[in-house]
Amino acid sequence: MMCNATSQEWEIRCDLAAAYRLIAHFGMDDLISTHLSARLPGRTHRFLLNPYGMTFDEITASSLVVVDPEGHAIQREDEAKINNAGFTIHSAVHMARHDAQCVIHTHTLAGMAVAAQEQGLLPLNQKSMCFYRGIAYHDYEGVALDLAERDRLVRDLGDKDVMILKHHGLLTVGGTVSEAFLNMYLLEQSCRIQIASMQGGQKITLPSDKIASHTAEQFQQEGYNRNPRPWAALKRRLDRLSPEYAT
Repeated sequence: MMCNATSQEWEIRCDLAAAYRLIAHFGMDDLISTHLSARLPGRTHRFLLNPYGMTFDEITASSLVVVDPEGHAIQREDEAKINNAGFTIHSAVHMARHDAQCVIHTHTLAGMAVAAQEQGLLPLNQKSMCFYRGIAYHDYEGVALDLAERDRLVRDLGDKDVMILKHHGLLTVGGTVSEAFLNMYLLEQSCRIQIASMQGGQKITLPSDKIASHTAEQFQQEGYNRNPRPWAALKRRLDRLSPEYAT
């Protein structure tokens, strides 16, 4: 354990490091780009972010950087300890959404492809129906280095837990690292299904509004992202494959 980390902070560090490793394991990483963050207990708005320059399969609990969104200054890229665009996105959400304990942002092939499509995510499968009428969209404004974009980003996110950043990628939040990760896993699978369906060359059919709405309600009632079993199983997989994440 890090010398200054409380047991609660260390648990958060381990969960966030696990999420980084799992993002890489499932092919949702993008070299050293994109980022995951988790709010720390105690002082307002402090959160953990990955050190800029490490791949996600290198992240450990002790390597995560503590960031203060009120006081952190955007640094030159060659001197930055964290990704500057990551700071813009994650500080915005953490300051505005106190329920967002974890924020995940990805640039996946499927996610970026759907982010370029005019209609957004379609309810093609029960996975994507989980998000029916529950997805936020944010227009592309260039690389997220302008702190003024934070206001518009959180306005567009509103109270939703999943967002498609147009011409950019995906973003999810959760009350825990587990919730945010499961939101992202399901959103990513939904995007992959959509791209695969469109490549099939056949006419795509959509469910009725009634069925799609009913399915979304079922997912919410069942608490698909609050079930502790998937996260526990995923961490057991990491304990077998790369246990050093918790160091």
